[in-house]
Amino acid sequence: MSTKTNSLTYDLGGDLTINRLGYGAMQLTGFGVFGEVADRENAKKVLQAAVAGGVNFIDTAEAYGPQYNETLIAEALHPYAPGVVVATKGGFNRPGPNKWVPNGDPKFIQENIEGSLQRLNVDTIDLWQLHRFDPKIPVEETLAPVAEAVKAGKIKYVGLSEVDVKQIEQAEKVVPIVSVQNLYNLGNRQWESVLDYTVERGMAFIPWFPLASGPDKLKDKIQQIAEAHQATTAQIALAWLLKRSPNILLIPGTSSIEHLQENLKAAHIELSDEEFEQLSM
Repeated sequence: MSTKTNSLTYDLGGDLTINRLGYGAMQLTGFGVFGEVADRENAKKVLQAAVAGGVNFIDTAEAYGPQYNETLIAEALHPYAPGVVVATKGGFNRPGPNKWVPNGDPKFIQENIEGSLQRLNVDTIDLWQLHRFDPKIPVEETLAPVAEAVKAGKIKYVGLSEVDVKQIEQAEKVVPIVSVQNLYNLGNRQWESVLDYTVERGMAFIPWFPLASGPDKLKDKIQQIAEAHQATTAQIALAWLLKRSPNILLIPGTSSIEHLQENLKAAHIELSDEEFEQLSM
């Protein structure tokens, strides 16, 4: 594990310089990530406050709503400020709240891409990510329209979500991959080998559910460290991730401006090597 103090920016794909503490927009939807957000005006203010606070990497997906989340982002932020990168995802059917069904049908993927372009009101999607591999369809077929969209200039960069190393290698035979978005946090490090692989390959690693502060055995340690830094345990969890590896991009989500501002302060918390190691055990 790296314990060096890292830069707070990352060059996605080598040329999109983004602040490593970004924003995940999934919570700005209805119950079960389904339907319209309850308070649309507040949701727009949260997105605007994120950008005003220095966030220039926003993560969304066609499946959030579905579709409502992308249109909300465009309504709140378009025309996008220079340097703002909006990443989206495709490849899920949403039959109802909290229901997620992988769909890697090439026609569906193509529809996702075209729909995202329209809803986000952009000519090119900065980062398009495949939400999941569909076990029923070869990934080569799923990614064929993605590769075509890259050639056509409709997608700049491609990422994957919830994948192992073998799946990344499979996908790379079809289209270059610049990022991986897997479940990873202080308490759940099952994808450690994938994170290490992305470091070796110069890819970004985007942990989803980054705010989890770990199992009960860590509670006392993280509380002590939080008190020492006059911070919350959630802020310490984010600071640990920032220190873990320089290719980690964080996308904590919230529907509260106060909570958003609290999350952003994590960028200014610098854990010592000793603190990092205590939490890494």
